[in-house]
Amino acid sequence: MSSIGSGRAYQTGSVHQLSNQYVDDYARLDPITATLAGVVGYDDQLTDYSPEGHQARADLRSAAVRAIGAAEPADESERVAKGVFLERSGTEADLDAAGQLAAQLNVIDSPPQNIRTAFDLMSTGSAEDWAVIARRLTAVPEAIRKLRTGLRDSADHGHVAALRQVSKVAEQCDIWSGRPGDESFFATLVSQAGSVAGTQKGIDDALLADLRSGADAAAAAYGELAGFLRTDLAPRAPEKDAVGEEIYRLWSRHFTGADLDLTEAYQWAWDEFSRIETEMKQVAGRVRPGGTIAEAAAALDADPRYLLHGTEALREWMQRLSDQALADLRDVHFSIPEPLMALECRIAPPGGGVGAYYTSPNDDFSRPGQMWWSVPADRTEFSTWRETTTVYHEGVPGHHMQIGTAVYKSDTLNRYQRLLCFISGHGEGWALYAERLMRELGYLSDDGNLMGMLDGHLFRAARVLVDIGMHLELEIPAGTGFHEGERWTPRLGLEFMLSRTITDPAHVRDEIDRYLGWPGQAPAYKLGERLWLAVRDEAKQRRGAAFDLKTFHRQVLELGPMGLDMLRSEITRL
Repeated sequence: MSSIGSGRAYQTGSVHQLSNQYVDDYARLDPITATLAGVVGYDDQLTDYSPEGHQARADLRSAAVRAIGAAEPADESERVAKGVFLERSGTEADLDAAGQLAAQLNVIDSPPQNIRTAFDLMSTGSAEDWAVIARRLTAVPEAIRKLRTGLRDSADHGHVAALRQVSKVAEQCDIWSGRPGDESFFATLVSQAGSVAGTQKGIDDALLADLRSGADAAAAAYGELAGFLRTDLAPRAPEKDAVGEEIYRLWSRHFTGADLDLTEAYQWAWDEFSRIETEMKQVAGRVRPGGTIAEAAAALDADPRYLLHGTEALREWMQRLSDQALADLRDVHFSIPEPLMALECRIAPPGGGVGAYYTSPNDDFSRPGQMWWSVPADRTEFSTWRETTTVYHEGVPGHHMQIGTAVYKSDTLNRYQRLLCFISGHGEGWALYAERLMRELGYLSDDGNLMGMLDGHLFRAARVLVDIGMHLELEIPAGTGFHEGERWTPRLGLEFMLSRTITDPAHVRDEIDRYLGWPGQAPAYKLGERLWLAVRDEAKQRRGAAFDLKTFHRQVLELGPMGLDMLRSEITRL
């Protein structure tokens, strides 16, 4: 037996049993992750981000590593599961030892965003659901207080996010708290209860009062957090954004599950960027004869065939396209079980970064997989040519196909593999592979939609260059046509993305902030796709005429999530 931070102890057991217990124990210590993963029973609570909370989770991880490390796998599924858990826990422990987890603060995936996002995934179908929301709203001020304590303690130990991240997160907190003249995120949330009070039995005046007071308290807490970030943390935050090679390697390993040769990856990305750029010029010439990539994009943006007006029209279009992909691919190129046939498309609340993202179904699929689109508050017109490939990326055959399959495979994957394990190189790499697959299958034959896919892939190749380049302050090589011989800075990163891609400028500015606060994550997309394509080619060579694409997809998806180094090894066993 070994003690753990939650006060319980691990008994001896199988790898799967111990991994399942870890999910239950971890959910108690991190209720926000429990909500995101669909683990029931903790939706009225919030995660403790104080030093004590971080230590409890570290103690739990250490105990689980000892127990699972000592367990003898009973079969192949347990052998894989053991490898996955130990590899993932190892990257987390290394980041923790370097002070990175407790100090985490960025514009896309850190405690301020996670506390708010947890409310997006909560049920609102009954008075009991709204009572749970009321209790969680009441918990927000204490959660924010503990977060401030944790960030202050990390700063005392010399670990503070860069000033850019501190300032930008403060701006996000302003939005969620309700700027002067605006409604807070929390007030908007509870207004839904007021609008259905007459139709949902049990939503009485007392519950509405609890919800409104809880929303006010949560909004005030976010306002206080914005002030804390500006007055307490910002003066202690370094102005330099680059984290340097040592910290970058830790995060890169965490996001890819691979020990990358960063120099080789940087050089490969230049070649990949050039290849895609050359093809884009060819497609642009067909869209607008004699025109540049930017001119072809402008022509497509003005083409009424691709225009949508209003966020509801965008949501409806997303839903139609994702539903059609599910219907077309089922039993042809993929084995899609019935629970995965539900994919809900939604517009995200304002205040976060711009772009699309996916949230997984819960364990019994009573909450379906969801595709969210976060758009600027003042934007009312959308071009589908840019976003068709994104629907395939987030939905099917992308994240929904991969993550949903893992959640469904309860017969061979334990709850840790199905609910808590996501590695960007594996998951985002698959989603880029899925985009390319849809082109291979003929779904992007329209030059406008093909241009959108190539634009997305060019953007992801640029991410590798800019992310590695900025954090390691690498030299820009000769022959690239861009500030040759200079070293990457955030200013040059922004200039490169604005001048060498056709991505919306507002999105680009968000992206630069994202890379600088989330080192190593952005390259995982393209580097992961690179590996997925390589292992498929290797499988084709091994099997020859016996290779079947549908079978390959089923086998690799049923392996569940794992790091890229382990993925390459496991696929050779199939």
